Amino acid sequence: MSTTEAALKDITTSIEGFIGAALVDYTSGMALGTAGGGKDFDLAVAAAGNTDVVRSKFRTMELLGLQDEIEDILITLGTQYHLIRLIRGRGHSGLFLYVVLDKGRSNLAMARHQLRRIEAELEI
Repeated sequence: MSTTEAALKDITTSIEGFIGAALVDYTSGMALGTAGGGKDFDLAVAAAGNTDVVRSKFRTMELLGLQDEIEDILITLGTQYHLIRLIRGRGHSGLFLYVVLDKGRSNLAMARHQLRRIEAELEI
């Protein structure tokens, strides 16, 4: 089991092309922890904005009557991947991992694999 800080550190070292990551509470839009980012990439702003993405997807699923769970959401930009991995189980409802990767240096399949592993080990 790993803490928020350990999980974010694991993301920085185990996922190629890492730019930034955050553990986010989508009920409030607040980042519970961040790693990376910097002055050119404000993870607090990104966390709040991506909270709207998650909420919107839940509303759409409800309107469509879909009885399923969101595993992750992928946003592909010209030079970056933005991954949103919802945390499931063990009372973690309302949280997601947000990871930004350099598209040219990352392997999307491996990044998703690592995020699944990190999510499974996360204890909050």
